[in-house]
Amino acid sequence: MRFSLVWVIFLKELVEALRDRRTISRLLLLPILVYPLFAIGISKFQNTEMAAREARPSRVAVWGDAPDPLQLRLQQRDKFAFAPWLGAPDALRGSWSSLALPPGTDPDAPEAEENKPQQRRMVPLWWIEPENPVLIAARAALSAQQADAVLVFWPSFRASSEEGKKARVAVYFDPVSQDSALARERLERALRLERKDLQREREEARSLPAGYSMPYEILSRTTAVEERRGGQILGAVMPMILILMSLLGGFLPAIDLTAGEKERGTMQTLLCAPVRPVEIIGGKFLAVFLISLLTAFLNVFSLALTMHRILPSDVPVSASTYGLTLLLLVPVNFMFSALFLALAAFARDFKDGQNVLMPAYLPLTLLSGLTALPGIQLNPATAMAPVLNIALLIKALFLGEARLELAFLSLASSCLYAALALLLAARVFTQENVLLGGSTSLRSLLGFDGPAGGTPGPAFALSCFSFSLVVVFYGSLLFEGRSLILTHLTTSVGFFLLVPLLAVRLYRFSIQSTYALRPPGLRSVAAAALLGASSWSLVAALVTWVLPPPPELVKGLENLLLFEGAPFWAVLALGALVPAICEEALFRGLLLGGLRSLGAGWAVLISSLLFGLAHGSVYRLLPTFTLGMVMGLLRWRSGSLLPSMVFHGVNNGIAVTLLYFRPVWAGALMGTDTLPAPWIAGGAAVFLVGLGLLLRGKPAAGSVLEG
Repeated sequence: MRFSLVWVIFLKELVEALRDRRTISRLLLLPILVYPLFAIGISKFQNTEMAAREARPSRVAVWGDAPDPLQLRLQQRDKFAFAPWLGAPDALRGSWSSLALPPGTDPDAPEAEENKPQQRRMVPLWWIEPENPVLIAARAALSAQQADAVLVFWPSFRASSEEGKKARVAVYFDPVSQDSALARERLERALRLERKDLQREREEARSLPAGYSMPYEILSRTTAVEERRGGQILGAVMPMILILMSLLGGFLPAIDLTAGEKERGTMQTLLCAPVRPVEIIGGKFLAVFLISLLTAFLNVFSLALTMHRILPSDVPVSASTYGLTLLLLVPVNFMFSALFLALAAFARDFKDGQNVLMPAYLPLTLLSGLTALPGIQLNPATAMAPVLNIALLIKALFLGEARLELAFLSLASSCLYAALALLLAARVFTQENVLLGGSTSLRSLLGFDGPAGGTPGPAFALSCFSFSLVVVFYGSLLFEGRSLILTHLTTSVGFFLLVPLLAVRLYRFSIQSTYALRPPGLRSVAAAALLGASSWSLVAALVTWVLPPPPELVKGLENLLLFEGAPFWAVLALGALVPAICEEALFRGLLLGGLRSLGAGWAVLISSLLFGLAHGSVYRLLPTFTLGMVMGLLRWRSGSLLPSMVFHGVNNGIAVTLLYFRPVWAGALMGTDTLPAPWIAGGAAVFLVGLGLLLRGKPAAGSVLEG
């Protein structure tokens, strides 16, 4: 081999590779900019989260009766919010005086040596406690996040303290939760300081030498079961591995079906065939999505077998957990498959396709690695973050702490981002010059160059709704802790009304046609008033029967609708008038009108479903979807937006009026209490009258059936 020629060829290939600007940007931009920025952002987030956790008081449930001096001293300490008997079942509280410290919890007890001598030497004491009523109740209270820790004064504590004997106090905590671990640390520190003072007082009163007497012993107790221990191990690393590997399955196929076809010259042949762009993107997307999904299945299956082999037998992970994990990967794969196709379509060849996709692929997959950080948990803010929400939901699933509300919000937002990615891909594939290897301007890609007038289509309506919803959510976080009235006005008027209206103006659509701003018939307005005055009773009965919300959600909605004790006129305006105008402009105006090409039935159904999803709660999905169907029917039959506004205003107005003057009706209004039968029967009668008025004759001119 002639090394001189090898050297010449090496220099040639190196120069050609470095001549490509995108290769240089991938070599320099990612390591020099992306990773430091990512690390700085994570560091700041962790510091902020840590500071917020340190500033928050620990919620401590106190079970049992401690001596008055000790209770008073603990309550005077900072960083605690004590709640007597919080989360304790009535049966446990009623039998408290007969309870005793369970066997196996005393390190010096004979049972500890006889039952688990090996475990006692290998693990801390708080792993030994056998199942007992106090442990089970404390675990339930911590799992429901009612408290960060449970402080248990056993029934004999007060008597032992008064007699000068050594008593025992237990701190139940969840080591997987950062807030609970911090609460345990704070409690133990506070109890040790108080014990030191009590010990000194006791010894001085009895003339005993220093250090002779100990008032009480502090026992730490974990509520985590073995499944949760296994979930803590897997939940930290598995989401990133699964997302990274499963998405890699769609990375190369997306490049091959776009940039690869350009390089082979087969894309031109496909464009000359009698097929539509939407059919091309549909077929290519399904192929990439299926390959990506198959990769995800194989990764989850292999992971399950591997973990079953290497994990200890006392750290089980159920098969259903792996099955649900695979289902959670579906929306992520859906989004990335569409996004990869949209971006790869701009590449000139296969190599260029990798340069185009890598800057998008790596930062998004790095988000899934945040699950390994202890301070990052699934909450309303992270549930709206793409990729991170599913990664944290998988982590919560392994930990056994996935909450229905947050799971619903994570899946809904992920489906929203997936729809946006698919709409982007569909838009790119309508640009023939891009598919042939040319370029296009961002203005042309976004459709700003279209003719003036007319009404938007489904793609614009869904994109505008998705953008508005994300802006509403994260925009509302800016007002967290501020006036509820200011937050409500900003999100409703600013984000639901003005942001979509600005988009309609930018795209030069007709505002009058888009929002159906035409006078309705008197019969439609009367029908809307009757339906709005009666629908709430039927929907409340339906919710009570199907999926009643938890009491804490009802209380939160009640406080939200009453706007912090504002006067009645303000409550009526904010709770009825503002939503009637702003929400109807988006959902029955822009969204339903933009979906008209799909047909009246699909337009009403999809807009109603999105109306329900926008309220961000699985418990509110059914009532809002049902009301949305009625309002969509009003919009269709009348050809005007005004009747649905009348319905919305009357329905909300009755609800806030009853809540304001008759707070006892909150449960009946929201589905936790059964509504009296006469009210349901009367509501049904009025509803049928209103429905009959609405359905008389044909739909009005200008309804969504047109076009």
